Amino acid sequence: MSFFRDLRRDGAFYRRFFSLTGMIALQNIIVFSVNLADNLMLGAYKETALSGVALVNQIQFLLQMIVMGIGEGVIVLSSQYWGKRQTQPMKHIANIGMRLAAAASLLLFAVVFFFPQGVLGLLTNEPAVIDEGVKYLKIICFSYPLFAVTNTLLAVLRSVETVRIGFLVSFSTFCINVCLNSILIYGNLGAPELGSAGAAIATLISRTVEVVIILVYCLFRDQKLRLRVRDFTRRLEKSLLGDYIRVGMPVVASNAIWGIAMASQTAILGRLGESAIAANSIATTVFQILTVISYGASSATSVLVGKTIGESGMSRVKRFVKPLQVIYLLIGLITGAALFLVKDWILGFYSVSPQTYSLAIAFMTVLSVTSIGTSYQVAVLTGIVRGAGETKFILYNDSIFMWLIVIPSAALCAFVWNLSPVVVFCCLKCDQILKCAVAFVKVNFLPWGRQLTREEPLEQEERERVPLG
Repeated sequence: MSFFRDLRRDGAFYRRFFSLTGMIALQNIIVFSVNLADNLMLGAYKETALSGVALVNQIQFLLQMIVMGIGEGVIVLSSQYWGKRQTQPMKHIANIGMRLAAAASLLLFAVVFFFPQGVLGLLTNEPAVIDEGVKYLKIICFSYPLFAVTNTLLAVLRSVETVRIGFLVSFSTFCINVCLNSILIYGNLGAPELGSAGAAIATLISRTVEVVIILVYCLFRDQKLRLRVRDFTRRLEKSLLGDYIRVGMPVVASNAIWGIAMASQTAILGRLGESAIAANSIATTVFQILTVISYGASSATSVLVGKTIGESGMSRVKRFVKPLQVIYLLIGLITGAALFLVKDWILGFYSVSPQTYSLAIAFMTVLSVTSIGTSYQVAVLTGIVRGAGETKFILYNDSIFMWLIVIPSAALCAFVWNLSPVVVFCCLKCDQILKCAVAFVKVNFLPWGRQLTREEPLEQEERERVPLG
């Protein structure tokens, strides 16, 4: 009864929470559907192509985690200023985030463009898979800077609770990508049959369109921040840069470590054969689509917690904690049940070997259980705790679990004890359950959260240089 009483008492907060969660989930489901479309079309084309692209997607995932980390750092700082309706500091923070994201994407582009075989050789020792991956990687790497710009701007907009444009951008990408995939992978409508290279060209064109859409929106339609090109060319604000390094960089480091860890996990499975690579790609892609509400809840929580701290301080945030935890668990239970029920139906769309099919079924069964833990611990730790400014704790927690438990246990099972890929996969996902204990204790019994905004009159400084209106 107290749960429903809390929902009624803070109805405005929870209505905004569900609205943001739904819109972010829709955006994410479209984003992941692009990957699913690539998987389905390449899986129907050739399993080697599917495996090669799956490896390249791990590199893309590393960039995604770094850029998303930079964006989440922007959100943690900016959302508190949004609570105070101070937009000028947010423009400085956006400038910091954009420069970091651009630098990261250009660095990764240079590495994979000049050393594609060396990079993919770190993930597998299958020559045919590497050859297919190189075809895809040499083209898709040109989309990395475009991805960085788009997602940094989307993070800036999300910090002011503008999320619908993200859905429109993702939907346009999905439509263009699917249409071009069907033409370029198989050689339809008179186009050459390009296989994995065709999928890369389709994605590159889609990324180009989405960056144009988001730039037009930010420069000509947005009325909250009113960003201009000069906001990204001006000198960095030293005080806010210091705040970002202190608060935002642990988020970036945490995401980067997670991205490296995912690549390491793929490398472990990659040594277990082509079937393990393909099965992991299928299972994780389906898992990502079905967990969009869990991650949407985490993102919505981060924005609203920061905004509420900026508006009212920590005292009001504390009373949302218990109802939110119940919501996260319910989302996890629904997600896990859905994944378990649709796994056979989804695999019916793939043309894969019997071994790959059986491994994918087993992997998705494991994920249907761990998704409950994922929904709870991700939303609590990265939504509530990190959204309130406690960013270093998440970095330490993720590092300990990943590098002292997950990777060592999986490596031992794979290379020392020669256990099955399913046991190795269980080790790789065990942290999703174990972290729940840490999340529960941290958010309910230990201190977390702080005020991050500055009182210095940055806006006054800007009024002297930029005319009002």
